[in-house]
Amino acid sequence: MITVKIYKDGDSLVVPLPPEAIARLRVGEGDTLMLVESEGGYRVRRYDPDEKMTKAEEIMGRYRNTLKGLS
Repeated sequence: MITVKIYKDGDSLVVPLPPEAIARLRVGEGDTLMLVESEGGYRVRRYDPDEKMTKAEEIMGRYRNTLKGLS
């Protein structure tokens, strides 16, 4: 577990990420992160625009017959 202190910078609140978290997330300055709602809070993940499409294709493949029947 890593703990960080939130601080204010102008009108924004900033959550600094320590080097080990940056390495694990494989992110750098200017990258986008996602907050994914989960039970009890949020998870922080690296934003990958292709991930949503891959997941959608996986679900469509799994439920191909059901989707075909609904169309």
